[in-house]
Amino acid sequence: MKKPSVFFSVLILSGFLLIGQLSFAQSPKPFIEVTGTRVEYQVNPVGVDVLQPRFSWKIKANVRNIKQIAYEIRVGQHPDKLKNGDPLLWTSKKVQTDESNQIVYQGPALKPGQKYYWTVRIWDNQNHITDWSATAFWETGLLNASNWKAYWIESVITDTLKEAVSPLIRKTFKLKKEVKSARLYITAHGLYQLEVNGKKPNDWVLTPGWTSYHKHLQYQTYDVTGDLQKGENAIGIILGKGWYSGYLAWNNGKNLYGKQSAVLAQLEVEYADGSKTRIVTDKTWKFNLGPILMSEIYHGETYDARLEIPGWSTPSFSDKSWKPVAVKDYNKDILVAQVGPPVRDLVELTPVNVFKAPNADTLVDMGQNMVGWVRLKVNGKAGSK
Repeated sequence: MKKPSVFFSVLILSGFLLIGQLSFAQSPKPFIEVTGTRVEYQVNPVGVDVLQPRFSWKIKANVRNIKQIAYEIRVGQHPDKLKNGDPLLWTSKKVQTDESNQIVYQGPALKPGQKYYWTVRIWDNQNHITDWSATAFWETGLLNASNWKAYWIESVITDTLKEAVSPLIRKTFKLKKEVKSARLYITAHGLYQLEVNGKKPNDWVLTPGWTSYHKHLQYQTYDVTGDLQKGENAIGIILGKGWYSGYLAWNNGKNLYGKQSAVLAQLEVEYADGSKTRIVTDKTWKFNLGPILMSEIYHGETYDARLEIPGWSTPSFSDKSWKPVAVKDYNKDILVAQVGPPVRDLVELTPVNVFKAPNADTLVDMGQNMVGWVRLKVNGKAGSK
């Protein structure tokens, strides 16, 4: 039998040496922590209407064969006092279980518009106790109809030729002190676009979403603390028919849930000194017609740029010529906080082709199926379509 070469023998020997070195390597120090904490499937959510919210978390470790065998949750309204345990609103104490999802809060009844902080630690099957997780929070919404102090309001359009117009609704108000916290709760019959002091507070669109409006209607909660200022402020709302009263389903069906767009909004402000004030939709709000002459989910939009009103949602704008809204007694018992993620404007697409059809229409190929808006620039005389 032919003897192995020296080179081959050295490789074998080197392999044994490497294995030996690995076998004597020091094991890593066990590390385990709780991460990925969520309430009602969200990270630090605001505007939660669930009376007994559910907690969940994940386990991160650098060693194998780790399993949770128990947990402890603490809930309080003072984040700096959670980990020393005084005072606490509720503690689960040590619960023997491997469950880490949909753990139900079982403490005292929650109050509307309140922020609650929480943390959790676990015990594992290798006799480790983790540190408390990073402090997380959730904030309740208005919880029930009795906490809505706002009134439903709508524009008063008597001209049937203008019924399709998306009205502009606004209100100016004065805040006398520095703002510590501000939450705006809002919903609509139809669709709304919100502006605070001339700016949208976030990138949400198609709010409040499509639900079975006779049974439940979602409202959204906006943190507008950074959008408000001491002194004069303004809220502006554009209303559209959307799924509520727009064309929907077959045979040109419309007004499936109602005929008139309306809005309900309530702003809760806490000042730096702890005092509070509230601004609600009521008879003091005003409306006017704007540049959107028609806006439908399926039929597109008619926009007259000559009717734009610059600065209409800012506090310095004069609305003396605007008309008062009508106050309505619509149902509030069906209101629920938004339970899913918002619809957002995420991607901007550039057409892959623009060409003329045989009938001379201009066709734009976006290169993919999409839902969104078209932005275009045109030149022409005023009044051209």
